[in-house]
Amino acid sequence: MTDTPINQEKQTKNEQVNSISQDEPKKNNRKRGRRDSKNLERDTDWQERVVQIRRVSKTVKGGKKMSFRAIVVVGNEKGQVGVGVGKAGDVIGAVRKGVADGKKNLVRVPLTPNNSIPTLSLGRDGAANVLIRPAAPGTGVIAGGSIRTVLELAGIKNVLAKRLGSKTPLNNARAAMVALSQLRTHKSVARERGISLEQLYS
Repeated sequence: MTDTPINQEKQTKNEQVNSISQDEPKKNNRKRGRRDSKNLERDTDWQERVVQIRRVSKTVKGGKKMSFRAIVVVGNEKGQVGVGVGKAGDVIGAVRKGVADGKKNLVRVPLTPNNSIPTLSLGRDGAANVLIRPAAPGTGVIAGGSIRTVLELAGIKNVLAKRLGSKTPLNNARAAMVALSQLRTHKSVARERGISLEQLYS
C-alpha cells in the first residue's frame, strides 16, 4: 500500500520529535559541562589551610553534646584572604563550614610591587595584638602560627609580623585580618586628602 499524505505527515512529525528528544540531553550535558568547568576554574584559584581542629562540647538537657570546631584560612595569594570558623559533628563538615564562612568574610589587601604591604599596621581582636610591618625584597614572611598562614595566603612575600598579646590562634588570625583591613595605599590617602603624592611624601 502506498502511504497517504496524512500518513506521510505523521511520519515526518514523529521523526522531528525523535530528533529533538535526542538532541535535548546533549545540549543539557553541554551546558552542565560548561557550568562545572566555570565552577572548577573559580575554585582552583582559592587555597584552604586548616589552622586548628578542636573537640568542643556543649552542655544540654540530656548531657553533653560533642562536636568539632575548625579554624580555616582561605586565600587566593592575589590580595584576598579570609578567616572562617565551622562547627559540626564530624571534622569534614566542620572544615567545609569553615571554608564557606571564610569566603563570606574576605578582605582585600593592597600589595606593593615587591609583594609587601604599603605601611605599618596594628590589629587587635580580644586580647590579641598583631603588629605587621613592610620588609625589603628577599626578607620572606617573618611570622609564626596562624598569622603566617594568613599572610601567605594573602600573597604577601616580604613582611615582618609580631604577636604582642594572646597566643590563641583564632584571635591572632582575626587580629591579623583587622590589621590587613586597615591598610591603605599612598595614592588612596592622597586622594582622600585632596593633595598630590609629592605633598604627601614631603
